Amino acid sequence: MRTRLLPLIGLAVSSLLLASPIFAETQEQLMTSGPRVTSVPMPDPTHIPIVFGKDIPWKGDPKGEQTAAVFGAEDKPGIYGILIRWMPGSNSKPHMHSSVRYIYVVSGVWWVNSSTTYDKSKMYPVPAGSFVTDIPNTIHWDGAKEDGGPTILLLVGEGPMVTTRYTQKDPNSMEFTPEAPK
Repeated sequence: MRTRLLPLIGLAVSSLLLASPIFAETQEQLMTSGPRVTSVPMPDPTHIPIVFGKDIPWKGDPKGEQTAAVFGAEDKPGIYGILIRWMPGSNSKPHMHSSVRYIYVVSGVWWVNSSTTYDKSKMYPVPAGSFVTDIPNTIHWDGAKEDGGPTILLLVGEGPMVTTRYTQKDPNSMEFTPEAPK
């Protein structure tokens, strides 16, 4: 039952973010937003907790890939949501995940491929406002092109989730194969 609810929850969370790019002029505004000055007081935080863009705890390489846990955790049972920020030129290598994941492109252009051949010229552009389903146990790799801007994704899934990485056995080949189980 809970697994059938996951697509609905993913869509609901993603649809809440649909308005974000409309109201923010730049990605920087999304990441540095704070409380607005109004005559109306903020809601009681014990009823409606709010985390503003400026307070989201990003981890990782500021020049590469950064992540921010919004709720839950990939390695724990239950639903989780993470933000991923790809800086220009940063990409993952071929890999796959053990469970379905739902991705909403919040800003920028997300570049993807579903092959064991790691060839950046074969990446497909997915623009902001798009919704993508990451099918379990299917290979893919992704990131942001060097000649573009940063990309922010909202990713929702159900844990625990295991990622299987692929390795490049021959440095002269763009072909990747699954890592041996440890």
